[in-house]
Amino acid sequence: MIQTSKNIARLLLSTWQSVSITPVAGLKIFPSPIKFGDIEFPERPKLKIMEKVPQFPSGMRPPKMQKRLRYMRGPETVHNFLMYRQFGIIATGGGRLKHSHFEMIRLTIGRKLDQQRMFAIWRIDPPWQPVTKKGQGQRMGGGKGAIDHYVTPIKAGRVIIEIGGHCEYFEVKKVLNQVANQLPFKAEAVSQEILDRKAAKSKWLEENNLHLWTWKYMVQNNMLGCQKWISPVDKIWFNKYL
Repeated sequence: MIQTSKNIARLLLSTWQSVSITPVAGLKIFPSPIKFGDIEFPERPKLKIMEKVPQFPSGMRPPKMQKRLRYMRGPETVHNFLMYRQFGIIATGGGRLKHSHFEMIRLTIGRKLDQQRMFAIWRIDPPWQPVTKKGQGQRMGGGKGAIDHYVTPIKAGRVIIEIGGHCEYFEVKKVLNQVANQLPFKAEAVSQEILDRKAAKSKWLEENNLHLWTWKYMVQNNMLGCQKWISPVDKIWFNKYL
């Protein structure tokens, strides 16, 4: 019985060695590359260094300012679109950017940017609003504190940066999401196609919504006396921009 098993094994081994297997590759059809067309590149492909402190005329005392929440509340009405119609980061909530956030964005984008075929531009101003702070251990009173640093207020819908060039969205999506997750307010990476789809969806919902009890309807008709206890900003944006 053992001898028979050995003979069968020798027969299989000799048969396997005598058979030659030739690898054959199948026909693969890949999609044709995208034609980017004529894309206008800016003079500087990388993000420039933003000033930490705004420059004032000589002899002028830097002015102080209140917090002014209206600079961060509500929707952005001007810088809410992509100029190059490619990719970027858009804020979905209000907040303020410090100089350290500018440097984080610049260094992160600069490491992953291919200058030969990509570019990045700022869509926000350098820090200009002063933030005051009193020293450690000081008592209340004594006037407004000294200027500690400067910030840039951001509204919802504001474009932070744009990236474009001869590239596709999947090439820059990872780095844009990384930057958006490190910002002090809610933001997201977008492309022009994503913005177009969102605009079409919101328009369709507005035209085909059959639900009567919307925030706008309830606030305008003072349902349950809500105008006595809701926030004044809810009477303007109807719970859309908190």
